[in-house]
Amino acid sequence: MAYKIKLRDEAPPVSIEAWRRLARRRLPDLAWNYLEGGADDGVTLAENISGFRRWRLRQRCLTGITSPDLSTIMAKDKVAIPVALAPTGAAGLSHWTGDVAASQAAERAGTRAVLSTASSYTLEEVAEATAQNHWFQLYPFANRAKVGALMARARSAGYTAMFVTVDVPVLGNRESERTAGMTHPWTLTPPRLLNMASRPRWLLAAMRRRRLAAIHYLERNADPEGTSLLSSIRGAIQGAGNDAIASAENQARLMQGDLHWKDLAWMRGQWPGPLYVKGVLDAEDAEYAVDKIGVDGVVVSNHGGRQLDRTLASIDALPAIVDRIGNRAEVYLDGGVRRGTDVITALCLGATGVFIGRPYLYGLAVQGGVGVAAILEIFRGEMERALVLMGCPSVAALDRSWLIPGQNS
Repeated sequence: MAYKIKLRDEAPPVSIEAWRRLARRRLPDLAWNYLEGGADDGVTLAENISGFRRWRLRQRCLTGITSPDLSTIMAKDKVAIPVALAPTGAAGLSHWTGDVAASQAAERAGTRAVLSTASSYTLEEVAEATAQNHWFQLYPFANRAKVGALMARARSAGYTAMFVTVDVPVLGNRESERTAGMTHPWTLTPPRLLNMASRPRWLLAAMRRRRLAAIHYLERNADPEGTSLLSSIRGAIQGAGNDAIASAENQARLMQGDLHWKDLAWMRGQWPGPLYVKGVLDAEDAEYAVDKIGVDGVVVSNHGGRQLDRTLASIDALPAIVDRIGNRAEVYLDGGVRRGTDVITALCLGATGVFIGRPYLYGLAVQGGVGVAAILEIFRGEMERALVLMGCPSVAALDRSWLIPGQNS
């Protein structure tokens, strides 16, 4: 289904980049830097995108291909396109409808979303608002009782797959976030408050809806009043700038910095469904996770360039991991996907499917759930068009024979 959106007198956004530019205008600096920023100098952040350009697609002619099949299996579920929504913390910063709207848009497009532990809505709220099963991402807290409780809640609510993020033993050096005041707690100054006020639609929704907290860091059923933007602004006006919005506790303090394989093995024993490890860049780690722990697959990811800068771009790490475990486990890619041809490149290199984070948040920021649906439609249209031009009948037929190394490889 195509979404024809016209915003004021502007041309309808037809690319992910066009949506990105619109999102920048919608969001205050604090929210934008959280969405768009990376670690240190942003080298890995940039190479996540540029890495796809090192490949060229093989083009065959006179094949008669007109309607390529984009459907595939991701996390044991059939999806209409090989693109799902990655877990993104604090989606409510982009738009108050956040995780609920995103998950609903994903299922309307025939795919799924992975709900973050740091989501703006509880896993029960998202489950009740959607018709299909979705998937849950777990940040391993330094408290097994809390981890076990979250896993039990996810299973009870109908989530069928679990993605364990393992690349955040400590938060990356996200200087742009800190510069904008996105600290724990937020640091609000008069200039930053004025910048928020320059986005009145965002500000009013944030104050009224109060969907900015990482809700699972609060006690279940806790009133998020203490984490409302209104409380933050009131505190800043009274000179108590440190009484700004944040999660109930410092995220970094809750993380398990000494996370070990034995902890992942314990999680494997607790979760009866498909289990994936997110944040793997090394082939040996991928092999150990599959062969020794028994996970169903891995997500090749560097956390969107937000953790260790100058590590491998996701697309550059993908081939070696596929070569090591691709014949016996699912391998997904997360990071830098901005075009349908990026998705096709990843599939050619052996990915089972891809996850998108920033792109869907651009759509969410501009137009809520309708914007997310429009982003997925862009990916669907670009993939379908590219496969027709390549002369390839389906995403299932993609392999490395469809790729040619670029001249700058």
